[in-house]
Amino acid sequence: MLTQDQLDFYRENGYLHVKGLFTAQEAAAFRQEAHELIARLQAVKSVEATWGSAAEVTMTKTSLLHCHDVQFQSARFARLITDPRITDIAAGIIGSPNVQLHHNKLFVKPPEKGSPFPMHQDQPFFPHDKDSMIAAIIHFDDAPLEKGCVRVVPGSHKQGPVPHLKEGGWHLPLSEYPVESALPCEAKAGDVLFFSYLTIHGSGVNTSSEARTTLLVQMRDPLDPPSVLTHLSRGQGMMLRGIDPSAGMATPAGNEPGGQMGGKMGAKM
Repeated sequence: MLTQDQLDFYRENGYLHVKGLFTAQEAAAFRQEAHELIARLQAVKSVEATWGSAAEVTMTKTSLLHCHDVQFQSARFARLITDPRITDIAAGIIGSPNVQLHHNKLFVKPPEKGSPFPMHQDQPFFPHDKDSMIAAIIHFDDAPLEKGCVRVVPGSHKQGPVPHLKEGGWHLPLSEYPVESALPCEAKAGDVLFFSYLTIHGSGVNTSSEARTTLLVQMRDPLDPPSVLTHLSRGQGMMLRGIDPSAGMATPAGNEPGGQMGGKMGAKM
Protein backbone atom coordinates (compact mmCIF):
# COMPACT_ATOMS: atom_id res chain seq x y z
CA MET A 1 0.00 0.00 0.00
CA LEU A 2 1.32 3.44 -0.94
CA THR A 3 1.62 5.80 2.02
CA GLN A 4 1.04 9.55 1.82
CA ASP A 5 4.71 10.17 2.60
CA GLN A 6 5.73 7.92 -0.30
CA LEU A 7 3.32 9.66 -2.65
CA ASP A 8 4.57 13.09 -1.57
CA PHE A 9 8.17 11.95 -2.17
CA TYR A 10 7.26 10.65 -5.62
CA ARG A 11 5.48 13.85 -6.61
CA GLU A 12 8.47 15.93 -5.52
CA ASN A 13 11.23 13.73 -6.93
CA GLY A 14 9.66 11.77 -9.79
CA TYR A 15 10.73 8.39 -8.44
CA LEU A 16 10.14 6.06 -5.50
CA HIS A 17 12.44 3.26 -4.34
CA VAL A 18 10.38 0.65 -2.48
CA LYS A 19 12.70 -1.69 -0.61
CA GLY A 20 11.89 -5.35 0.02
CA LEU A 21 8.61 -5.37 -1.89
CA PHE A 22 9.39 -8.98 -2.78
CA THR A 23 11.29 -11.42 -0.61
CA ALA A 24 14.80 -12.59 -1.42
CA GLN A 25 13.37 -16.06 -2.10
CA GLU A 26 10.81 -14.69 -4.56
CA ALA A 27 13.47 -12.62 -6.30
CA ALA A 28 15.75 -15.65 -6.62
CA ALA A 29 12.94 -17.66 -8.25
CA PHE A 30 12.24 -14.80 -10.68
CA ARG A 31 15.95 -14.57 -11.48
CA GLN A 32 16.20 -18.27 -12.28
CA GLU A 33 13.08 -18.06 -14.45
CA ALA A 34 14.54 -15.03 -16.25
CA HIS A 35 17.86 -16.65 -17.07
CA GLU A 36 16.19 -19.86 -18.22
CA LEU A 37 13.95 -17.80 -20.51
CA ILE A 38 16.90 -15.91 -22.00
CA ALA A 39 18.70 -19.22 -22.60
CA ARG A 40 15.65 -20.63 -24.44
CA LEU A 41 15.40 -17.55 -26.62
CA GLN A 42 19.13 -17.44 -27.37
CA ALA A 43 18.89 -20.96 -28.74
CA VAL A 44 16.67 -19.74 -31.58
CA LYS A 45 17.37 -16.02 -32.08
CA SER A 46 19.40 -13.01 -31.04
CA VAL A 47 18.25 -11.27 -27.88
CA GLU A 48 20.88 -8.51 -28.00
CA ALA A 49 19.44 -5.07 -27.24
CA THR A 50 22.38 -2.70 -26.73
CA TRP A 51 21.64 0.86 -27.83
CA GLY A 52 23.87 2.31 -30.52
CA SER A 53 24.45 5.31 -28.26
CA ALA A 54 25.87 3.05 -25.53
CA ALA A 55 29.20 3.25 -27.35
CA GLU A 56 29.36 6.92 -26.38
CA VAL A 57 29.41 5.91 -22.70
CA THR A 58 32.07 3.22 -23.00
CA MET A 59 34.70 2.58 -25.63
CA THR A 60 34.52 -1.20 -25.18
CA LYS A 61 31.99 -3.62 -26.65
CA THR A 62 29.14 -4.31 -24.25
CA SER A 63 26.07 -6.53 -24.23
CA LEU A 64 22.45 -6.33 -23.08
CA LEU A 65 20.03 -9.26 -23.32
CA HIS A 66 16.29 -8.76 -23.33
CA CYS A 67 12.80 -10.16 -23.88
CA HIS A 68 9.53 -8.30 -24.51
CA ASP A 69 6.13 -9.44 -23.24
CA VAL A 70 7.35 -11.95 -20.65
CA GLN A 71 3.78 -12.81 -19.66
CA PHE A 72 3.50 -14.81 -22.89
CA GLN A 73 6.64 -16.77 -22.02
CA SER A 74 6.06 -17.64 -18.37
CA ALA A 75 3.03 -18.03 -16.12
CA ARG A 76 5.20 -16.92 -13.21
CA PHE A 77 5.83 -13.60 -14.93
CA ALA A 78 2.15 -13.26 -15.87
CA ARG A 79 1.34 -13.47 -12.17
CA LEU A 80 4.14 -11.07 -11.30
CA ILE A 81 3.00 -8.17 -13.47
CA THR A 82 -0.50 -8.39 -11.97
CA ASP A 83 0.74 -8.76 -8.38
CA PRO A 84 -1.12 -6.26 -6.15
CA ARG A 85 2.14 -5.30 -4.49
CA ILE A 86 3.08 -3.71 -7.81
CA THR A 87 -0.28 -2.62 -9.16
CA ASP A 88 -1.62 -1.08 -5.94
CA ILE A 89 1.40 1.23 -5.71
CA ALA A 90 1.11 1.98 -9.43
CA ALA A 91 -2.57 2.89 -8.99
CA GLY A 92 -1.70 5.28 -6.17
CA ILE A 93 0.99 6.99 -8.22
CA ILE A 94 -1.09 7.20 -11.39
CA GLY A 95 -4.13 8.38 -9.46
CA SER A 96 -6.52 5.83 -10.94
CA PRO A 97 -7.86 2.50 -9.64
CA ASN A 98 -7.29 1.14 -13.14
CA VAL A 99 -3.78 0.25 -14.31
CA GLN A 100 -3.08 -0.78 -17.90
CA LEU A 101 0.03 -2.40 -19.32
CA HIS A 102 1.90 -0.55 -22.03
CA HIS A 103 4.77 -3.03 -22.32
CA ASN A 104 7.34 -4.91 -20.31
CA LYS A 105 10.94 -5.95 -20.89
CA LEU A 106 13.23 -8.36 -19.16
CA PHE A 107 16.82 -7.08 -19.11
CA VAL A 108 19.98 -9.02 -18.29
CA LYS A 109 23.23 -7.06 -18.11
CA PRO A 110 25.92 -9.74 -18.45
CA PRO A 111 28.88 -9.70 -16.06
CA GLU A 112 31.91 -7.52 -16.82
CA LYS A 113 30.40 -6.05 -20.01
CA GLY A 114 26.75 -5.24 -19.31
CA SER A 115 25.66 -2.35 -21.52
CA PRO A 116 24.89 1.10 -20.12
CA PHE A 117 21.86 3.25 -20.88
CA PRO A 118 22.66 6.92 -21.61
CA MET A 119 20.51 9.40 -19.71
CA HIS A 120 17.05 9.83 -21.18
CA GLN A 121 13.35 10.21 -20.56
CA ASP A 122 11.01 7.43 -21.69
CA GLN A 123 8.51 9.98 -23.03
CA PRO A 124 10.06 10.36 -26.53
CA PHE A 125 9.66 6.63 -27.15
CA PHE A 126 5.91 6.56 -26.51
CA PRO A 127 4.39 9.99 -25.72
CA HIS A 128 0.93 10.08 -24.13
CA ASP A 129 -1.59 12.89 -23.90
CA LYS A 130 -1.82 13.02 -20.09
CA ASP A 131 1.69 11.81 -19.18
CA SER A 132 0.31 9.17 -16.81
CA MET A 133 2.93 6.62 -17.87
CA ILE A 134 5.15 5.22 -15.13
CA ALA A 135 7.80 2.52 -14.96
CA ALA A 136 8.45 -0.12 -12.33
CA ILE A 137 11.87 -1.79 -12.35
CA ILE A 138 11.73 -5.03 -10.38
CA HIS A 139 15.15 -6.19 -9.21
CA PHE A 140 15.71 -9.95 -9.37
CA ASP A 141 19.22 -9.65 -7.92
CA ASP A 142 21.27 -7.01 -6.14
CA ALA A 143 22.13 -3.90 -8.17
CA PRO A 144 25.07 -2.09 -6.56
CA LEU A 145 26.99 0.68 -8.29
CA GLU A 146 29.43 -1.71 -9.98
CA LYS A 147 26.55 -3.61 -11.60
CA GLY A 148 25.38 -0.49 -13.40
CA CYS A 149 22.40 0.34 -11.20
CA VAL A 150 19.71 2.75 -12.36
CA ARG A 151 20.48 6.44 -11.84
CA VAL A 152 17.90 9.23 -11.74
CA VAL A 153 17.81 13.02 -11.75
CA PRO A 154 15.43 13.86 -8.87
CA GLY A 155 12.75 16.40 -9.78
CA SER A 156 13.52 16.29 -13.50
CA HIS A 157 9.96 15.16 -14.28
CA LYS A 158 8.82 18.71 -13.52
CA GLN A 159 10.65 19.98 -16.61
CA GLY A 160 8.27 18.17 -18.93
CA PRO A 161 9.58 16.71 -22.19
CA VAL A 162 13.24 17.60 -22.84
CA PRO A 163 14.71 17.63 -26.40
CA HIS A 164 16.53 14.35 -27.12
CA LEU A 165 18.94 13.04 -29.72
CA LYS A 166 17.31 10.28 -31.76
CA GLU A 167 20.27 8.47 -33.31
CA GLY A 168 21.23 5.30 -31.45
CA GLY A 169 18.08 5.38 -29.30
CA TRP A 170 16.49 8.50 -27.83
CA HIS A 171 19.01 9.94 -25.38
CA LEU A 172 20.27 13.22 -23.96
CA PRO A 173 23.67 14.70 -24.88
CA LEU A 174 26.32 12.98 -22.78
CA SER A 175 28.25 16.21 -22.40
CA GLU A 176 25.28 17.78 -20.61
CA TYR A 177 23.91 14.67 -18.91
CA PRO A 178 26.78 12.32 -17.97
CA VAL A 179 25.51 9.10 -16.41
CA GLU A 180 27.83 9.41 -13.41
CA SER A 181 26.34 12.80 -12.46
CA ALA A 182 22.90 11.31 -11.68
CA LEU A 183 21.79 9.87 -8.35
CA PRO A 184 22.52 6.11 -8.12
CA CYS A 185 19.62 3.96 -6.92
CA GLU A 186 21.51 0.96 -5.61
CA ALA A 187 19.05 -1.84 -4.94
CA LYS A 188 18.71 -5.23 -3.31
CA ALA A 189 16.98 -8.25 -4.81
CA GLY A 190 13.23 -7.74 -4.32
CA ASP A 191 13.37 -3.94 -4.43
CA VAL A 192 11.21 -2.06 -6.94
CA LEU A 193 12.00 1.37 -8.38
CA PHE A 194 9.01 3.36 -9.66
CA PHE A 195 9.46 6.51 -11.75
CA SER A 196 7.63 8.81 -14.16
CA TYR A 197 8.33 8.48 -17.88
CA LEU A 198 9.36 12.15 -17.65
CA THR A 199 12.05 11.44 -15.05
CA ILE A 200 15.54 11.59 -16.54
CA HIS A 201 17.35 8.33 -15.86
CA GLY A 202 20.00 5.97 -17.16
CA SER A 203 22.47 3.37 -15.92
CA GLY A 204 26.15 2.53 -16.08
CA VAL A 205 28.15 -0.47 -17.25
CA ASN A 206 27.99 -3.71 -15.30
CA THR A 207 31.66 -4.27 -14.47
CA SER A 208 30.98 -6.85 -11.75
CA SER A 209 31.40 -10.62 -11.95
CA GLU A 210 27.64 -11.22 -11.80
CA ALA A 211 24.74 -10.43 -14.13
CA ARG A 212 22.23 -7.71 -13.28
CA THR A 213 18.68 -8.94 -13.86
CA THR A 214 15.59 -6.72 -13.88
CA LEU A 215 12.06 -6.60 -15.24
CA LEU A 216 10.79 -3.25 -16.52
CA VAL A 217 7.00 -2.81 -16.49
CA GLN A 218 5.54 0.31 -18.14
CA MET A 219 2.01 1.17 -16.96
CA ARG A 220 -0.56 3.88 -17.60
CA ASP A 221 -4.08 5.07 -16.91
CA PRO A 222 -6.26 3.36 -19.57
CA LEU A 223 -7.93 6.73 -20.21
CA ASP A 224 -4.60 8.26 -21.26
CA PRO A 225 -4.30 7.65 -25.03
CA PRO A 226 -0.96 7.63 -26.83
CA SER A 227 -0.12 10.81 -28.73
CA VAL A 228 1.79 8.82 -31.37
CA LEU A 229 1.30 5.20 -32.39
CA THR A 230 4.75 3.84 -31.61
CA HIS A 231 6.21 1.04 -29.52
CA LEU A 232 3.20 -1.22 -29.97
CA SER A 233 3.40 -4.70 -28.49
CA ARG A 234 1.31 -7.85 -28.30
CA GLY A 235 0.47 -7.33 -24.64
CA GLN A 236 -0.33 -3.64 -24.85
CA GLY A 237 -3.72 -2.81 -23.34
CA MET A 238 -3.75 -5.71 -20.87
CA MET A 239 -5.42 -4.66 -17.64
CA LEU A 240 -3.14 -5.23 -14.66
CA ARG A 241 -5.61 -3.81 -12.14
CA GLY A 242 -9.26 -2.79 -12.35
CA ILE A 243 -11.07 -2.29 -15.65
CA ASP A 244 -10.72 -0.36 -18.90
CA PRO A 245 -13.47 2.31 -18.65
CA SER A 246 -12.97 3.18 -22.32
CA ALA A 247 -13.86 -0.40 -23.37
CA GLY A 248 -10.73 -0.40 -25.51
CA MET A 249 -11.53 2.87 -27.30
CA ALA A 250 -8.32 4.49 -26.00
CA THR A 251 -6.22 1.58 -27.30
CA PRO A 252 -4.15 2.29 -30.46
CA ALA A 253 -5.94 1.46 -33.71
CA GLY A 254 -5.09 -2.05 -34.88
CA ASN A 255 -4.18 -3.14 -31.35
CA GLU A 256 -7.70 -3.18 -29.92
CA PRO A 257 -9.09 -6.36 -28.34
CA GLY A 258 -9.52 -8.93 -31.11
CA GLY A 259 -7.58 -6.80 -33.60
CA GLN A 260 -4.19 -7.17 -35.23
CA MET A 261 -1.27 -5.19 -33.88
CA GLY A 262 -0.32 -2.50 -36.37
CA GLY A 263 2.55 -0.08 -36.84
CA LYS A 264 6.22 -0.59 -36.08
CA MET A 265 7.84 -1.29 -32.76
CA GLY A 266 9.44 1.86 -31.45
CA ALA A 267 12.97 2.25 -30.20
CA LYS A 268 14.18 0.17 -27.31
CA MET A 269 13.81 1.55 -23.79
